[in-house]
Amino acid sequence: MAYNFKEVMNKPERLAPGHRMCAGCGGTITVRTVLRALHEGDKAVIGNATGCLEVSTFMYPYTAYEDSYIHNAFENAGATLSGVETAYNVLKKKGKIDDTYKFITFGGDGGTYDIGLQSLSGAMERGHDMVYVCYDNGAYMNTGIQRSSATPMYADTTTTPVGSQSNGKMQNRKDLAQVMAAHDIPYVGQSTLLGNMRDLYEKAEKAIYTPGAAFLNVMSPCPRGWRYPTEKIMDICKLAVETCYWPLFEVIEGKWILSYSPKKKLPIEDFLRTQGRFKHLFKPENEHLLVQYQQEVDRRWEDLLYRCSKN
Repeated sequence: MAYNFKEVMNKPERLAPGHRMCAGCGGTITVRTVLRALHEGDKAVIGNATGCLEVSTFMYPYTAYEDSYIHNAFENAGATLSGVETAYNVLKKKGKIDDTYKFITFGGDGGTYDIGLQSLSGAMERGHDMVYVCYDNGAYMNTGIQRSSATPMYADTTTTPVGSQSNGKMQNRKDLAQVMAAHDIPYVGQSTLLGNMRDLYEKAEKAIYTPGAAFLNVMSPCPRGWRYPTEKIMDICKLAVETCYWPLFEVIEGKWILSYSPKKKLPIEDFLRTQGRFKHLFKPENEHLLVQYQQEVDRRWEDLLYRCSKN
């Protein structure tokens, strides 16, 4: 697939400046990159589950989106966009709409992994021609950094606080991309924010222009919840990939495809050390927790390699 960085970056922005997202927020970068993948002349309807992105890009009656926009509750972004896509098909069949529209909805991990999972699952299972993009920042950031099922093990959040009786969240994060792949949809992609955004851009274009249901899971760091200097966001994303904490892959028509394999897999400590939410893990008495963390990352990485090798 041809990729001209200068040409892509010169595309008109579909997310206008002037929104209120935090500096160093991965969600904004994710949205801008995904929307750049829309082809010239194509229109879009954008859905948005309640969350950081929604409250910061939409304040009635104003929105930062250049395309049609619908604010949804936490739980129904998948259902709303599937309904709009169905109405569009009916109107086009009747000759009342000539324009080409694409349907893209964004949700944080709280509104995707948890509260909105039911409507997301229904939309994917029914096979609506739409893309659901999860900007995964690993907690309910908008409401005060509470844990979600996307929160990684041992992370310090306001509902899994670190203290004398707790080492943070005790459970592993849910692998939602694997859950979506189990729906047998045409396209699933996992990506994050790297370099010139080639990986995310190309996966977004595939997701948008593959007929049928598609899902993108994008690790989108949050400086407030993860506690890192805003300028370090790209370094953190790179370390997430190089340590295999956040592998890059696709599932196309059921076929698992690895997008990138590190030449030298880095230890998970390199990723965890960049974030204040994991600082307790580097106390001498918590060395065994780092060992457990590495074992879990290794297990998931080997499982992914196995899935990809079967094709």
